[in-house]
Amino acid sequence: MATNKNEPTYLTLHRSGELGRRGQRLRRLMVACELCPRLCGARRLEGEFGECGADADLEVAAHHPHFGEERPLVGAGGSGTIFFAHCSLQCVFCFNREISRAAPGPRSTVKDLAAMMLALQEQGCENINIVTPTHYVAHLLLALDDAAGRGLRLPLVYNTSGWERQKVLRLLDGVVDVYLADFKFADAAKAEEYAEGTASYPEVTEAALLEMQRQVGVARPAVDGLVRRGLMIRHLVMPGDREGTRAVIDWIAAHLPLDTRLTLMSQYRPAGEALAHPAIARGITRYEYADAVRWAREAGLANVDLQPSPRAG
Repeated sequence: MATNKNEPTYLTLHRSGELGRRGQRLRRLMVACELCPRLCGARRLEGEFGECGADADLEVAAHHPHFGEERPLVGAGGSGTIFFAHCSLQCVFCFNREISRAAPGPRSTVKDLAAMMLALQEQGCENINIVTPTHYVAHLLLALDDAAGRGLRLPLVYNTSGWERQKVLRLLDGVVDVYLADFKFADAAKAEEYAEGTASYPEVTEAALLEMQRQVGVARPAVDGLVRRGLMIRHLVMPGDREGTRAVIDWIAAHLPLDTRLTLMSQYRPAGEALAHPAIARGITRYEYADAVRWAREAGLANVDLQPSPRAG
């Protein structure tokens, strides 16, 4: 792939011109939008808004060094996080509703996005961490191509809900260094209840995780403790969904290497429209989180990151 093991893989595609060509192929998928599994068909290049809330113009909610990600992504300089506005998943309990459900805001260009990446590199960040990228993936590759030509050399972290089309992921092969992917729902009915229109979430996400694993392999820290390549999975432990959490853990153990990096997240709180759904209108208990930890150990998962246990019983 890249000319030396310390380079991000996208530099090879940049030098050959392939990175820009893939960006244009992804842009054509916005003619009648088919970037995400919703396949909403919005004519985004003509100014229509997709079900994600985005048209063809790029909207960036924030960009800065972030120290709240998994430790192997943070290092001394922080993860260079770029938060895109809008989201293809639209969970009712979204913690970042002001971003994911945002009204159209200030617009940025591809060159603006490239400049953000270069600024984060200049600030000493360890990587470029693109959050909720699916609906702006064409902009991402075009900006990455521009930034690579101007000296960007940081690994690219693709921070996703996990609900990704194979057609799109195949165009990211050799582009993404680290996939940081959620596995939220193991049950189609729960996916549909909490993120309308996403009953396909379990099936689509399982296939996506397998493709991500094929592309980048297991996330293993380098000598300095940083992960620069590999798949990292997050699972948000939800109230009253022990079966779902156990199914996620069991699927990972059965289909991916046992040293796959998994973060069990304890930070759920009822936000957004969650209070309208009685089953998730509370935080999780310490017993629910403890069960998740125990199941991961029983499944033989050897690389599990934990968060502080909830105080509530």
